[in-house]
Amino acid sequence: MTYDELPTLDTLWLNAAGWRIFARTAVIPNSLRPPVVLVHGLGVSSRYLVPTARRLACEFSVYAPDLPGFGRSERPRRALNVPQLAETLLAWMDAARLERAALLGNSLGCQIIAEAAIQQPARVTQAVLVGPTIDAQARSAVRQLWRLVKDIPREPLSLVPIVAWDYLRCGLPRAWRTLQFALEDRIETKAPHLHCPTLVVNGEHDPLVPHAWAELVARLAPQGRLVIISGAGHASIYSSPETLVRLVREFLKSTTSRDHD
Repeated sequence: MTYDELPTLDTLWLNAAGWRIFARTAVIPNSLRPPVVLVHGLGVSSRYLVPTARRLACEFSVYAPDLPGFGRSERPRRALNVPQLAETLLAWMDAARLERAALLGNSLGCQIIAEAAIQQPARVTQAVLVGPTIDAQARSAVRQLWRLVKDIPREPLSLVPIVAWDYLRCGLPRAWRTLQFALEDRIETKAPHLHCPTLVVNGEHDPLVPHAWAELVARLAPQGRLVIISGAGHASIYSSPETLVRLVREFLKSTTSRDHD
C-alpha cells in the first residue's frame, strides 16, 4: 500500500477543559481494539504525527489532538504545565467519548502520557514513549536547545517547515515557558507508577534522549521494554513511520487484553 492509499484523516473540533481543541482522526466503526491517541511534543502540533497516524489507521482508530496553545487549538493566556496538559488530554478523551485508549507520544508528549497514566491509570491501556524527555543529566534549557540543534541534521528536511510554522504559531514565549515546565517535570519519578504495558522507543542517533536514559525509563516502568530504531533521530515518529508502526502494531496486539480481542 502506497502512502496515497493509506486512510486519510478527518478533522474534529471539541470543547474540553474550557478550550476549543482541534484533532485529526480516523475512526474504525465498531472496532474491538482500543483506540490510539497520539500526543505531540513541545511547541509543535499533530501535523508531524500524520505519517504515523495514517499508517496506524489501517488497523486502529486514531486520534491526534493539538493540545491547548499549540497548532490549531485555542490558546490559553498562560502556558499550561505538564499536569495541566495531562488533565486537558484526559478531559479531551472524555469529550471524544474515549473511555480507554493506548497513548503514543513523542518527546514532551511522553511526559504528558506518564502524568495522565498516574492521574487516571484505568484510562491508559498501553503507553508508547517515543524519545521520552528529559534526560536527568541534561536538565537545563541550554543543554536541551543545544541537543535540539544537533538533532536538526538527523531529521528529514521536510520536517523543518512543519516545525518552523508550528513554533511561529505557538509563539516563542509560550514554547519557552513550556520548556521550563518540561524541565521541572521528572518522568523518572513517574515511570515506576506506569503499571500499563509500556514500550519505550529510542532513535539510534537521538541526541536529546541518549540510549542510557531511554534504557533507564524502560527499566523503571514495571512492564517496560525498550526498542531502538536504527538510523533515527529524535523524531522517528515522523522520519521512520513504517518501522515505528510495525513495532507499535506488534506491541499493541501482544499486550491487548483478551477482553478487547
